[in-house]
Amino acid sequence: MNISNLTLVQKIGQMFICGFHSLVPDDQIRTLIQQYHLGGVIYFRRNIDELELVAGLSKSLQDLAAANGSLPLWIAIDQEGGMVARIDHKKMSRIPGNMALGATDNPKYSYEVSVISAQEMTQLGINMNFAPCVDVNNNPLNPVIGVRSFGEQADKVAEHGAAVIRSFQENGISAAAKHFPGHGDTSVDSHMGLATVEHDVERLQQVELKPFIRAIQERVDVIMTAHVIFPAIEPEPIPATLSRSVLTGLLREDLSYQGIIVTDCLEMHAIAKFFGVGEGAVQAIEAGADIVLVSHTLSDQIEAIEAVKQAVLSGRIHEKTIDTAVERILALKQQRIADVPESEAAPVFLERHEKPEVDRLLQEVARKSITLVKDQGQLPLDTQSSVLVVWPEVRSETQVDEPWTEVVTLGDALAAYIGQVKEIRISAEPDEQEIELVLREAASCSQVVVATYTAGSALPEGQRELVEGLQQQKLGKLIVASTRNPYDLNDIPGVPAYLCCYENTPYFMEALAAILAGHSKAEGQLPVRLDDPNAVGVN
Repeated sequence: MNISNLTLVQKIGQMFICGFHSLVPDDQIRTLIQQYHLGGVIYFRRNIDELELVAGLSKSLQDLAAANGSLPLWIAIDQEGGMVARIDHKKMSRIPGNMALGATDNPKYSYEVSVISAQEMTQLGINMNFAPCVDVNNNPLNPVIGVRSFGEQADKVAEHGAAVIRSFQENGISAAAKHFPGHGDTSVDSHMGLATVEHDVERLQQVELKPFIRAIQERVDVIMTAHVIFPAIEPEPIPATLSRSVLTGLLREDLSYQGIIVTDCLEMHAIAKFFGVGEGAVQAIEAGADIVLVSHTLSDQIEAIEAVKQAVLSGRIHEKTIDTAVERILALKQQRIADVPESEAAPVFLERHEKPEVDRLLQEVARKSITLVKDQGQLPLDTQSSVLVVWPEVRSETQVDEPWTEVVTLGDALAAYIGQVKEIRISAEPDEQEIELVLREAASCSQVVVATYTAGSALPEGQRELVEGLQQQKLGKLIVASTRNPYDLNDIPGVPAYLCCYENTPYFMEALAAILAGHSKAEGQLPVRLDDPNAVGVN
């Protein structure tokens, strides 16, 4: 891979990773590869079907690039685990998310589950994962990070993050630590707007930057930027993605990072709405980014690539800047892609029961993660009596909240231990009719278990009203289990029993059911602080 053999258009193409909207190479991705010499692609759920087809898609894209005389492609994904996983298929192991791993207080688990994830992604032809998220989630109202973080203690986030990075890269996947210099203490989702972290430099060094410093020591291949404003580092009101003070001054010079800097997607409103995708791409490269991510829209992707080209031709961006970035990209591609022998054997994808060792490990992690926060005489359930389970369903999709096609509800899992289980499924934002239905059914029940689910910054109002209504009924037993956001307790502090599961995936519901039925104990340690004075402290 020699940069001297590349034209300006080819070099700029290497600096972009883009998405497309089909299960096979479509006109969008063909245009980007054939006309713009694209450096990489990113997969979303819209690109995922049977795993054999995904592996075939990756090969087709690489063949398309090779036939075009282009360099091998990055094939990237956001396969963070837990509630943010783009590959939704029963043959893909359901790796736990970061906060669940943080609750085990054991980075060994983070390493081991990431080995599984890396090996499975490699079979699919994926060679870059935009993970781990090493943001320190110390803001209970953070609407976009939450359980994507290992917790609120910077040192522990750093150790878990380092374990994931080491695991991915030892198994052929480029890891990307995100979102630099830290998206944890924000109350705005950068998909929707501009967030600001007001802390001074000393505080940033003590908290937000620690996991990134550890990632750099681990020789992380890639660091992804945050679309967040940091006034202590950048005096202008611009996000880190566009700040030379952040990307070059802080990351390159102060922290001596030598790897690749990639932007978060420029179509997010924090950039697209306030700066524009084309201008954002130019400013990001001026700031020090090596790769620009434009995930969705062909017109935006072309606009960004053309804007960078015009900036070079006009002299706004010196071609040496482009060369420096591309040299880094080519060096990493040589390491991670070019020298990897292509297997002649077709990939083999197994279902859960066909992977007993993986199954045992993921069961163990779930048991070690679930955290009993408070119990005022509610546990265990009486397995000889009936129980009413309230299960909130995820019925809408966002970039960080995607419903699973294969679901094991808490009611499903409890049926293995209790003969009489009635489950009412409600919306994650229940209306008055749904609330009234649950309250009416609960009036004749002595045991009620409510699963709460919060994707944003606060428990949805309908769920809060429902739990408060159940409290007023003076039930024999009332147990609440958060199935995503541990901070739900802050909105319903009076509940007599509360457990945190950090995700609603099958392993965790099965482990929770065993705990509720008295067949096992919750072993997790709370990785964040909660407001309730009766809650256990942060680990």
